[in-house]
Amino acid sequence: MLRFETAGESHGECLIATLTGLPAGVPVSVDAVNHELWRRQQGFGRGGRMKIETDQAELVAGVRHSHTIGAPIGIIIRNKDWTNWTETLPVQDFNGSEEKKRPVTRPRPGHADLAGAIKYNFHDSRYILERASARETAARVAVGALAKALLRAFDIEVLSHVVAVGSVSLGRTASWEEIKSVCTRTEVLLGCVDAETEQRMKAEVDEVYRTGDTVGGVFEVVARGVPPGLGSHVTWDSRIDGRLAQAIVSMQAVKGVEVGYAQEGAASFGSKVQDTIHYDREQQRFTRGNNRAGGVEGGMTNGQDLVVRGFLKPISTLRRPLESVDITTHERADAAYERSDVCVVPAAGVIGEAMTAIVIAQAFLEKFGGDSLGETRRNFDGYIGQVRNF
Repeated sequence: MLRFETAGESHGECLIATLTGLPAGVPVSVDAVNHELWRRQQGFGRGGRMKIETDQAELVAGVRHSHTIGAPIGIIIRNKDWTNWTETLPVQDFNGSEEKKRPVTRPRPGHADLAGAIKYNFHDSRYILERASARETAARVAVGALAKALLRAFDIEVLSHVVAVGSVSLGRTASWEEIKSVCTRTEVLLGCVDAETEQRMKAEVDEVYRTGDTVGGVFEVVARGVPPGLGSHVTWDSRIDGRLAQAIVSMQAVKGVEVGYAQEGAASFGSKVQDTIHYDREQQRFTRGNNRAGGVEGGMTNGQDLVVRGFLKPISTLRRPLESVDITTHERADAAYERSDVCVVPAAGVIGEAMTAIVIAQAFLEKFGGDSLGETRRNFDGYIGQVRNF
């Protein structure tokens, strides 16, 4: 089973990730992992933290001579900002440490601050927000880069782009070539495939900068080359659309998910929604009239592009704070302000890629197995032969 875990706090010494279950022999490029981390840091609307950090992954276990060895993989991403927090968040207590604390007692509406403080019986939300912070997703992106390395060996590619920021929407389907072009840019604005729409999105972000507000949006992840048959219809928790939904909604600030054209389909008739089935005799394969299902039917991939969208609410931290209550005095107070972004939709797309790649890789290895990449390939090639002869 492919499984990962992350550890670390936003202003702690480092983020840590472990990944178990990758077969031996998967080629790994540290530069490729770091490029994914760079992509996560880009986009108009990011805050001051991104000027401090230059995320670099240290692969400290499970990879030797640029290939996985079948052992658990250990990743460290160091926080440069830690130097400013060593006395605020020390591992070992010391005399006078109480004076160095930066307590947060005015929880932010929409954040984990209050619910977490109540759950863990802290009268200081600092310990909650440090782990609840989206800083944790840097570790997820590093893990996702390794999942992408496995998938790339089987010609499966996972990309993303931004389809909406605030009230500004792309309003059309983007081609694979357009999405690929966005993902290879060396300068990232808002990750939209259409330049005119992207400028209108920028104006939306400019407005929230001006007013001290924040803005959300929608990102779309597309996976190409996914074979039919990943996931299953036989149990509720093996359905790949359900697993994708959980993975995307697990991302900080994501409040909704859509596989394929779910919203549009809910407002249409069945005759307009289902993807008609055809057979190409020359290529000896089944084809579809459209891809409104987003590449998933009955909890299984169907060979079409996998299309998943995440709906991101505006970031909870506002420079113009909302009304709150001090958890120590129970008196009315303005919510606390922590240095933050105003728009993170492009970065969320990169994180969404990572989570989608991880889910696909998990389902892929569940189906094809293998302790080594060669063994996995033999199993995969045999199945693809079966599919072609179906």
